Amino acid sequence: MRSQQTFNEEEFEKLFREYFPYLCAFARKYVSDEADCKDIVHNVFLNLWQRHEGLDLSESLKSYLFKSVYNRCLNHIRDQKKILHKDLEYEPDALSAYAESNNYLEESELEMRIKRAVDNLPEKCRKIFILNRFQEKKYSEIAEIQGVSVKTIEAQMSKALKLLREQLIDYLVVLIILFQVYLGR
Repeated sequence: MRSQQTFNEEEFEKLFREYFPYLCAFARKYVSDEADCKDIVHNVFLNLWQRHEGLDLSESLKSYLFKSVYNRCLNHIRDQKKILHKDLEYEPDALSAYAESNNYLEESELEMRIKRAVDNLPEKCRKIFILNRFQEKKYSEIAEIQGVSVKTIEAQMSKALKLLREQLIDYLVVLIILFQVYLGR
């Protein structure tokens, strides 16, 4: 069932103030520049205000806002990829030389960010993650060392990987875009 969504300026302002910080934080998962995130969220609200009379929503307004921000983030990433692709329209050899010269810096930066992200994990997660990923211990071995069940180790590893993904998302998005541009040639 579709619901008709209308609101006055005061209600809209309240909605804006309530959701703006959450939507900006959500956008930061996909777009690394804070100003771009704010622009994206502003544009979503502007569009909502322009279309608020007679707007049909099959989902809740909150879902609509988050979905709109998500879609605009994807559009932003696509547009940035086009800009990057245009900027890198050099000869393939020049692009390869540029990539190789920056390879060491990127690797050391990535290592530093991974180390920092691992250091920021909760103590229990960090110990289990290090035992598994750096010391190559199996879950059953870690469970025995820690004196807990294998299920606990699985849960802690899931938590650690989720937290690491969240902390490294900005870096991963940039790498994905660069790989797409580079491999798309």
